[in-house]
Amino acid sequence: MPIYTRTGDTGSTSLFGGKRVLKCEELVDVYGSLDELNSWIGHVASDFTVPDVQQFLHTIQADLFTIGSRLAGWKTELAAIRERIPQIEARIDATEKELPKLTSFILPGGADLASHAHITRSICRRVERQMVALKTHEHDLDEQTLNLFIAYLNRLSDLFFMLARFINKQANVEETTWSGLPRQKSEI
Repeated sequence: MPIYTRTGDTGSTSLFGGKRVLKCEELVDVYGSLDELNSWIGHVASDFTVPDVQQFLHTIQADLFTIGSRLAGWKTELAAIRERIPQIEARIDATEKELPKLTSFILPGGADLASHAHITRSICRRVERQMVALKTHEHDLDEQTLNLFIAYLNRLSDLFFMLARFINKQANVEETTWSGLPRQKSEI
């Protein structure tokens, strides 16, 4: 059986249940961005040298499939998504204890893997914003489910920020701090 079906050649796609929608529809755009996020998480996981973290990132990838399938109309159980938020928080807290305290903003970058974690973080923030926008439009998703997904993505982006910092520390790459905006001269 070939991978191509030709059913999307005119710019539409099927949701679960067979409903056809345009590929540019906001809901489809969100789960497309979830796919992009998932791909970047896979990229970061493939280069991560700590097996426990690598396995946790694979679990996150499975969660994103669950979220995407729910957006597409599949009535999946969301208990794992609810349970994962405190697990993510615990990892953030444990990682933060290993890092120097932040006293200023840092610029994304550093070691290659840290830079990729920052890219993943910024994509996660975009998906979060798209999910917030879904709350303002009519669809079959309830607000409680969207709020759960937003909280999950919010915490996940924090995790990738901490992972980027952790990776840089492990690689002995100093973080570049943002020195702020130059002071403007007063015209008075």
